[in-house]
Amino acid sequence: MSAGEIAEEFNISKPSLSHHLNILKQAELVQTERQGQNIIYSLNTTVFQELIGWIYDFIDKE
Repeated sequence: MSAGEIAEEFNISKPSLSHHLNILKQAELVQTERQGQNIIYSLNTTVFQELIGWIYDFIDKE
């Protein structure tokens, strides 16, 4: 989705959304692809799966 499409789904300003997307991109949780003048954001499933695995391992140890 583009940043504008994502912003429509949340009650957040576009500058705040952009800030959060940049943090997620730096953490490699989202990937970006330029399509014309738009940047399309998608979930990086590989990193997300690793994160979920870590959470499950953490929960199982308790």
